[in-house]
Amino acid sequence: MDAYEHLNHETLLYPFVTPNVDSPNSDLPTEIIKIYNEASKVLPDSPRASAALSRLAIQHLVDFLLPNEKGDLNNKIGILVRTGLSPMIQQALDTVRVIGNNAVHPGIIEIEDNYDLAKNLLDLINVIANQLITLPKQIDELYSTLPDNSLKGIENRDNKNQK
Repeated sequence: MDAYEHLNHETLLYPFVTPNVDSPNSDLPTEIIKIYNEASKVLPDSPRASAALSRLAIQHLVDFLLPNEKGDLNNKIGILVRTGLSPMIQQALDTVRVIGNNAVHPGIIEIEDNYDLAKNLLDLINVIANQLITLPKQIDELYSTLPDNSLKGIENRDNKNQK
C-alpha cells in the first residue's frame, strides 16, 4: 500500500499563491516585510497564526520607530501617543496588538477561524506604515526641494511664533 493512498486531496506547495492580500508597504524594514509575507502565507490555513505574526510585525515596527526605548509594546505605543501619534494610528496599533495577543492567549476574541479579521490586521499594518513611514518620507523629500530662501523664511516664521 502506498503511504499516500489515504489522502483524498492534493495540496499545491509550489508555486505558492498568496491569498488576496496586499503586498507589504515597501518602506517597511526588511525584517517586517518578511514577517508580513509569512503572515500572508499562513492566513488561509491559520488565521490565528497570521494574527500572531501581525502582532509581531507591529512589535518590530514600533521598535523601529522607537529604537532606544525599553518596555513592552503597550508602553511603547503610549510613548508614541504622548509624542503626538494620531488617535487613528493609535487605534490601529492597539487593534493589531490586542487581537494578535488574543490569537495566542485565550481571551475574548476568537480568531481561530476568522480569516477576514486576520486579513484586516495585515491591512492595518500597511495603513500604519503609510502614515508613520511613507507619508513623512514623501513630505520630507518634497519639502527638501524648496529653495533655500523659502526654507529660511519658514524657519524665521516658526522661530517668531515660538517666542
